[in-house]
Amino acid sequence: MSDIEIAQKAKMRPIIDLARDRLGIAPEHLDPYGHYKAKLSLDYIDSLKDRPNGKLILVTAISPTPAGEGKTTTTVGLGDALNRLGKKTMICLREPALGPCFGVKGGAAGGGYAQVVPMEDINLHFTGDFHAIGVAHNLLSAMIDNHIHHDNRLNLDPRRIAWKRVIDMNDRALRDIVIGLGGTANGFAREDGFDIIAASEVMAILCLSNSLKELKERLGNILVGYTRFDDKPVFARDLNAHGAMAALLKDALRPNLVQTLENNPVFVHGGPFANIAHGCNSVVATKAALKLADYVVTEAGFGADLGAEKFIDIKCRKAGLKPDGVVLVATVRALKSHGGVPVKELQKENLEALDAGFVNLARHLDNVQQRFGLPCVVAINHFTSDTDAEIALLKRKVEEKGSKVIVCRHWAEGGKGAEELAREVVQMVDSGQSNFKFLYEERAPLWDKIKTIATQLYGASDITADSKVRQQLDRLSEEYSHFPVCIAKTQYSFSNDPNLKGAPSGHVLSIREVRPSHGAEFVVAVCGSMMTMPGLPKVPAAEAIDVDENGRITGLF
Repeated sequence: MSDIEIAQKAKMRPIIDLARDRLGIAPEHLDPYGHYKAKLSLDYIDSLKDRPNGKLILVTAISPTPAGEGKTTTTVGLGDALNRLGKKTMICLREPALGPCFGVKGGAAGGGYAQVVPMEDINLHFTGDFHAIGVAHNLLSAMIDNHIHHDNRLNLDPRRIAWKRVIDMNDRALRDIVIGLGGTANGFAREDGFDIIAASEVMAILCLSNSLKELKERLGNILVGYTRFDDKPVFARDLNAHGAMAALLKDALRPNLVQTLENNPVFVHGGPFANIAHGCNSVVATKAALKLADYVVTEAGFGADLGAEKFIDIKCRKAGLKPDGVVLVATVRALKSHGGVPVKELQKENLEALDAGFVNLARHLDNVQQRFGLPCVVAINHFTSDTDAEIALLKRKVEEKGSKVIVCRHWAEGGKGAEELAREVVQMVDSGQSNFKFLYEERAPLWDKIKTIATQLYGASDITADSKVRQQLDRLSEEYSHFPVCIAKTQYSFSNDPNLKGAPSGHVLSIREVRPSHGAEFVVAVCGSMMTMPGLPKVPAAEAIDVDENGRITGLF
């Protein structure tokens, strides 16, 4: 059966009953969205603050390939397996974005028999969080142009507006547009553009805020542009936009509670991408889960060079979190892809390519253990095309590096197929092996932070930028040197070039653009040709998605 067919046959428990029986949450603390989804009260979360924290386990992966790695699937399978072993465990995931659902990647609810449900709801409109974030973002956009139209009291320079519009869809035609055409009644004509909602600073702010008060303060701190002549920054609070934006996000800040196919509790909340944003689920959800469970399994987007680095240097730094251990997901197929095998030939045994592609896993493993000081176990997400010889070679090479490696079959078997991994993870995090550390000093200049990430994690020899970007970074460092940096680059390679597979070294990371996210409190460095508005492929996934006369959806994955 397909993922959606498996999900549609799930025997879900009413979410009110699941929350009461598994987490001890009374019904009055939940607002159900139907029978199987609910939002959790912020007041209830605040009441948990004196409870001890559980263990925090991060699931990350090698650099992604078209062959797929199964990071979310492994996160769900591990959570189910830990619960099967009698460990009180919660899973924390990000919400899927519609753009990838209808583009190439598909949804983000896991796969096979390691999924979160209701899968169609989660992958499509869910509880409306993305809608609320998009409307809040675009309200600010509308208020900017309205202010310029009506006397422009703040003297905003229309040529230096730093705030685009957003939509939850991959649409390359909206990257660069001109607005305000059609005469004086339509405002002032100026260049503008759209980003995808997952790249919105409002999304990052929601995911990093601990309370409504902090959310509103951060929204007010959004930098929207600069004044003419004197070049002074203008913020959302100067337009009195932050109160209305916070009102739109009041419910979106509350974590969404759902379940796995095996009826284990899951928070699915927030959805920033890890290539163009910070790639982690919300701080509110993670902190709540740590109070409600003894073990919390979460994931960070794409490979460990992007999602894990941002999880540690942005989310953990800002939220005061400390991971206890890491699971690094890899597949035989993906490593053969890194070794140069075309997608169409990945089903064939190829020990030489697997050996060549192992360098990608090796670098990620070294980064996690040496740069971040975290214990790490490698999870091989098993595919039916994997041969015994390939599995044996991969296990041997990981073990030669002194690390544990477990073959997992949760996609086919659910939690049962990840029990060996779960036992190893419990031993790892309970033994106190963590020597957790951040990659760079908080007060280092922004240029030095970017160079540290590039040279120590990506294998680059240096970083480069034109004089304008370099000057901008120098100016920003005077006021924002305490901000972490958020690298926006291709997820497919350690370099700027998505075609450089494996573990390239000696390359130079090119910084094309710098965007200060004053409200989210980090600085985005856009590298190479990275776009913050994706496009659809020649044959988008949307072409295979349909709904029958009974409302049954097909083709979603």
